Amino acid sequence: MPRTILALAVLLSILAVLPCSAQIAPDAQKIAAVAAGTITEAKASWWGFDPEDATANLQAAIDSAVPKLVVDKMAGPWIVTPMQLVSHQEITFQEGVEVLAKRGEFKSIGACLFKARGCENLSIIGYGATWRMWRDDYGNPDLYDPAEWRHCLFLSGCNNVKVYGLTLAESGGDGIYLGSGTGRTPNRNVHIKDVTADRNHRQGISVINAENLLIEDTILRDTDGTPPCAGIDFEPNSPEERLVNCVMRNCQISGNAGNGIVLALRPMDATSEDISLRFENCTSTGDTGSVRIDMSCDAEGAPDGTIEFVDCVLADSTGSGISIAKPATRAHTRFVNCSVINPAPEKANINPIMMLSLQSSTGAVGGVEFVDCVVSDAPERNPIGYVDAGGVGLADITGTLIIDTDGQRETVPLTPEILAEWMPITVWRDIPHMTLEGLTMQPLVAELPAEPFAFGHAIARSRGHWILYASEGDEVSLTVHFGQVGGYRGVPLPVTVTGPSGEAVHSVEAPFMQDSEVTFTAPATGLYRIDAAPGANLMYVIASSHPLNIAGEGGPIRLISSTGDFYFWVPAGTREFGVRVAGQGEGEGVRAVLINPDGEVVDEVDNSAATYQFEVDLPEGTPGQAWLLRLTKPTVMPMEDHHVDLRGVPPLLAPSPEALIVPAQ
Repeated sequence: MPRTILALAVLLSILAVLPCSAQIAPDAQKIAAVAAGTITEAKASWWGFDPEDATANLQAAIDSAVPKLVVDKMAGPWIVTPMQLVSHQEITFQEGVEVLAKRGEFKSIGACLFKARGCENLSIIGYGATWRMWRDDYGNPDLYDPAEWRHCLFLSGCNNVKVYGLTLAESGGDGIYLGSGTGRTPNRNVHIKDVTADRNHRQGISVINAENLLIEDTILRDTDGTPPCAGIDFEPNSPEERLVNCVMRNCQISGNAGNGIVLALRPMDATSEDISLRFENCTSTGDTGSVRIDMSCDAEGAPDGTIEFVDCVLADSTGSGISIAKPATRAHTRFVNCSVINPAPEKANINPIMMLSLQSSTGAVGGVEFVDCVVSDAPERNPIGYVDAGGVGLADITGTLIIDTDGQRETVPLTPEILAEWMPITVWRDIPHMTLEGLTMQPLVAELPAEPFAFGHAIARSRGHWILYASEGDEVSLTVHFGQVGGYRGVPLPVTVTGPSGEAVHSVEAPFMQDSEVTFTAPATGLYRIDAAPGANLMYVIASSHPLNIAGEGGPIRLISSTGDFYFWVPAGTREFGVRVAGQGEGEGVRAVLINPDGEVVDEVDNSAATYQFEVDLPEGTPGQAWLLRLTKPTVMPMEDHHVDLRGVPPLLAPSPEALIVPAQ
């Protein structure tokens, strides 16, 4: 072949490739035809393509409002910054198309790949197409402000939406998030089908507010990052939000660092619209837990409705297959022809099915029917267990279980007798709380150096309340630490100091994962309350210049991983008191030893996930005494969240006897 012809052939072959990989200019003629309405189906590349940043091109194509838009496959990905979707549009992403979040962008904590707010009649079709973000980058605090809301697809208050065929991968939040629109408007008539949510940071799918939701033939796998790390999480944020006619069918959930299916319904109450949730032929395999149902255990204040699992397989979870905390009288729940297979093989203390009460429970737990459900498990465990943190019983647990032990099956009706054998109920003595209201409090020992007041081993979670005593004019100083639990994110934590008059005297914002100082001049003599709400994270007081106790006024003291010696005061003349200790739900225990003023062990409990009550009777005329509660790691169970609830004595724990704040004699 002559040299000139060979060179021309090479040039033509290069030109044939270049238009797909190099920048493409917009096609003004076709864009004008779309604007005029003479073309109703368009390709995104008509608005051009920039291989470095195609945001303007793709957004212009969407904003054209063309009824049918095809995002065509280029030689490289459509690299974009946050995109906005519109109503009355069908967008088809061709097979092989990748929409890729632009690296180094998405700095806002709520920046999502695609958002649809209040959209109607929107279809997103992407069989063989992928939307991908940079999960590991967003989890690096040197690169990004920590957050859990950088979702692949964000829908809020939308109506008539279809999402078919897409793979949604490696977001900094959820694969799909269905949130509220203006005025708590739910997403209505949403159909998600043949979607894969892969390796997202917080959830495969989060459902906050939805009515008429159908999720079919969808894969939710390998979520890991910020808890809950579920395959799917139904979790309204307020009573006004709803979960009505939500159906999940033929879905595969696997390998998630949290539970496969979570129903986190505690924010809902009796004023909420009745929930209706149904799961058909779904599988959860190799998740931390398979199904968790968690709602308010206030028998009068929880939401009502129905929850159904039909023909579902829950296999190989590292925790329980089914975990339920709900009142017996609300939200009737059914499991029909479901299978729980080989749950928690490494955790003998966890049963395949777990019922749980909460500290706030006001009535019996239950309201669950099992219809011919199979439990395949080792013979030494009961199929159902009960962790009783609230001191309430069980009710309305009915149906039949088919117990499969090494291939041998036995059908067991859930009679009251068998449930009592599997889950005996402990009745505690009802010892009332003592309130500090109306009491004059003072330090047990005056004029001490600060060392006995350090209380770094009392680590508060959710909410922390401390009581400090100071005299008028004292310069008070505290060193506090606002720390992280797991992968939970944090913003500066307000710490408020309230004086003896009940008015705030000082406040600071404690930075996340740092020590900080709280200093003020006491305007009056008496008690000062230090309050903070670290939520899912933790806070503790490293040092104090004045006597300091952690308080449980009105309820238990909520702690996390708090081992050490905790002293409390038994006032003169006390005839009985109780100390309740508990782990947190299934799988988290505590070991506690109660020691009297003579150093003698009165009682102890180990591996206690359920509440255990120490009960002490004292003779008439007993003087005021300092007692010791020693908390240590349990011998078998892990220790994380736990509670201490003081009954019949001041609800205060101190780091030393000298630091106790006691009622004045």
